[in-house]
Amino acid sequence: MTADWWLLHVDMDQFIAAVEIRRRPELRGLPVVVGGSGDPQQARQVVATASYEARAYGVGSGMPLKAAYKKCPDAVFLPSDPTAYDAASTEVMDVLRSFPVIVEVWGWDECFVGATTADPEALALEMQAAVLERTGLTCSIGIGDNKVRAKLATGFAKPGPDQRAGDGGTFRLTQENWADVMHHRPVRDLWGIGARMSQNLNDLGLQTVADLAAADLDGLRERFGPKMGSWYGALGRGLGDTEVTDVPREPVSRSHEVTYPEDLSDPVEIQDKVRELAEELTRSVVAEGRWIQRVHVKVRFITFFTPIKSRKLPALTQDPAVVADAALTVLAKFELRRPVRLLGVRAEFAPPPD
Repeated sequence: MTADWWLLHVDMDQFIAAVEIRRRPELRGLPVVVGGSGDPQQARQVVATASYEARAYGVGSGMPLKAAYKKCPDAVFLPSDPTAYDAASTEVMDVLRSFPVIVEVWGWDECFVGATTADPEALALEMQAAVLERTGLTCSIGIGDNKVRAKLATGFAKPGPDQRAGDGGTFRLTQENWADVMHHRPVRDLWGIGARMSQNLNDLGLQTVADLAAADLDGLRERFGPKMGSWYGALGRGLGDTEVTDVPREPVSRSHEVTYPEDLSDPVEIQDKVRELAEELTRSVVAEGRWIQRVHVKVRFITFFTPIKSRKLPALTQDPAVVADAALTVLAKFELRRPVRLLGVRAEFAPPPD
């Protein structure tokens, strides 16, 4: 058999919940919900991860803890422990690096692995077994001829709705089976297509992946711009990057957001909070030598409507006051007619000026 270049997407099963279960084995098989302080009676806290047993009750990531409690009052609720998850992630990535592969980390619970092999399924199974043996954690692995297909393949490798962590396996998605596996599916199933973009594509008559694959590229570029229009067209055909690097990715932005215990209604108080967020964020990124070129402001109202607006700065800056003033200018674009539950500011970086 000929050895070829393959992309493997490794995705840990219920990672945060699995780390908690690893240090509390008595919780195995029980519905476990992790998030915030772990107290579902406290306001403004959300689920970070739910075990598969909890997901069977409809509990999911991003759900308010109070709502999770209503769906599954018998679940074990635990506080988040980012330090433990960071350490566990390092364990997993070190195991993967022990193979003759390149590991590109994308987060605590996922990475892309590049490997030259004649049997990617065998390699995937070896990696799964090694991760389980050395860390006690399980993972599912998607195999593809590029990152897009490998990422999507992981969804088919994951445990089913009636299964538990560790019941997943591997799945291969390549040019050969792309049409059979993906063409009949809605565009919403593609990596990077959210609800809003899905609706935009639907408005153009592009309902399925097959529709998007056959779409006129000039029409997509006219509607979404030359860069994004071309990208959506390529996505419909399953095209993607094949390069994997173990060089840590340089961050392009950083955000700071707060969900407040009580809704904010006073415009002056909202302005003060945004200024405080912007100044704190700027000081933290400037301490790392970052320069800021654009400022984004996020507002989540009590209805959970969460618009985001931004402004490009006239010049790169490291001045907290300049960033805060820009954030307030952006805030002025919002109609603050309803109480606010969350505020966020994001700083977009640029290379240092000459």
